[in-house]
Amino acid sequence: MVFTGDPEQIDNPYLDASSNGLTYMAERFKRLPMHGHITLRKSERSPLAAAAAEYL
Repeated sequence: MVFTGDPEQIDNPYLDASSNGLTYMAERFKRLPMHGHITLRKSERSPLAAAAAEYL
């Protein structure tokens, strides 16, 4: 299985980048030997999408 997402894009006022389903799943699965996790730091989208991710 592959799970993708941006933990910074939260619409729920009770969640944040460290307390959401994607982050929870990554933390729980890291104990498994067949689990892998990478975090992409650089945006590979358009400049407008990168600005929206940074400022919104």
